[in-house]
Amino acid sequence: MDNRTGHEIAEALGVLLRRTTREQLHRSLTEGLGEAVDELTYPVLSALARTGPRSAADLAADVGLDRSGVTRRASRLEAAGLVRREPDPADRRAALLVLTPAGERTVTELRERLAARIAGSLDGWAPGEAEAFAGQLRRFVTDGPFS
Repeated sequence: MDNRTGHEIAEALGVLLRRTTREQLHRSLTEGLGEAVDELTYPVLSALARTGPRSAADLAADVGLDRSGVTRRASRLEAAGLVRREPDPADRRAALLVLTPAGERTVTELRERLAARIAGSLDGWAPGEAEAFAGQLRRFVTDGPFS
């Protein structure tokens, strides 16, 4: 493979990874889920679902914010009953952010919305193309430059 393909992939990834692209997608996915769930709090919910209980400081790198940014968003989610704070057994001075059952239901709804949106965007693809793309994308993420 030549570098031209690498450049094409890098350009497509650049579009996908732009903050404005993510925020626009998160805004549409969170519509109607309550005041606390929006494009700003979506990354915190999603990261907690992916990683399990974490401190705000540990979660910060995953969501691209500093600790105080995570704390502000987590406070909104906590007030809505989607996140709770628990003492960190490894550090008595720290607290872990934990999804509540309502938070877990919200994440399930967000994931369903995202899956439906992706599936809908692939409706026009030829039979087998979407499945092949999913397998190749999974392989790229596992074996590619991010591993």
